[in-house]
Amino acid sequence: MTHLQLGMVGLGRMGANLVRRLMRGGHSCVVFDRDPAPGAALADEGATNAGSLAALVKALTPPRAVWVMLPAGKATEQAIAELAGLLEPGDAIVDGGNSFWKDDVRRARELARRGLDYLDVGTSGGVWGLERGYCLMIGGDADVVARLDPIFATLAPGRGAIPATPGRSGRDPRVEMGYLHAGPCGSGHFVKMIHNGIEYGMMQAFAEGFDILRHAASPALPVEHRFHLELADVAEVWRRGSVVTSWLLDLTATALAEDGELASYSGHVEDSGEGRWTVQAAIEEAVPAEVLTAALYTRFRSRQDHTFAEKVLSAMRKGFGGHVEPTKAAAAVSPDPAHG
Repeated sequence: MTHLQLGMVGLGRMGANLVRRLMRGGHSCVVFDRDPAPGAALADEGATNAGSLAALVKALTPPRAVWVMLPAGKATEQAIAELAGLLEPGDAIVDGGNSFWKDDVRRARELARRGLDYLDVGTSGGVWGLERGYCLMIGGDADVVARLDPIFATLAPGRGAIPATPGRSGRDPRVEMGYLHAGPCGSGHFVKMIHNGIEYGMMQAFAEGFDILRHAASPALPVEHRFHLELADVAEVWRRGSVVTSWLLDLTATALAEDGELASYSGHVEDSGEGRWTVQAAIEEAVPAEVLTAALYTRFRSRQDHTFAEKVLSAMRKGFGGHVEPTKAAAAVSPDPAHG
């Protein structure tokens, strides 16, 4: 595999681990974060720590590639705007955060006027991505995607033990490695947006199911209809051969094994912008999305009163993304921009 050089802007939960996985794969990385601590830590592991975006760009060899891994919105907009003034024609900017796909379409158009390439990369893997790899959904020009393919191939999980799907002969082999060129700019984050919307629905189904199981011993039921169920054991047995086996179930089983009451979780469940955008897309396309919409509204309601189901949701979010739910008093009204 060809080894490339990449700049990484934003060294939070996922950005720093993206760098680590790339360096393990033989790539060289130049990094920057407003907080000097994570950059210094990565420098000890072999990265080049830049003190500013200008220094980062200067340390890269043309044609440069800079990956921005920042919260969606203002932080990402500012970083891309500053990079656009520092980079040269032929260089590329990659947004690996959870940006709104229509913003990608706009940015790509604006950057093209400067001769800069742009890719939007929906990135899924959470805090486990360093070891498991990251599922990548990429939007942008095919030539740029091909140029940076060694980066994507290193970050992706690879085939692993998952058997090939029957009937896939002749299709893009990169998909079986865990990364997809979805289409033009915006399509990568669009696919990731729907991914997160589906994630909401799956999580809500698990949460409500375990809430029903927990209340099977309710005093409101006739004595002969009450069941005192060990939820950790239910989750564990479902992990083995059940049709609902999944990573989300794995995370739920782990949380319940540690604390069957989930007492350390507030039940206050934030939502990422992508859940809201998924519902907006459904409205624009006139596509019924009852489950995904209800799952989003349940997160809104969780900030008013908390059920055991919301604690299950909190446990799953902490498990895959390291999200720690705030208390009701400390909770912000705005959606959580962190990665899912």
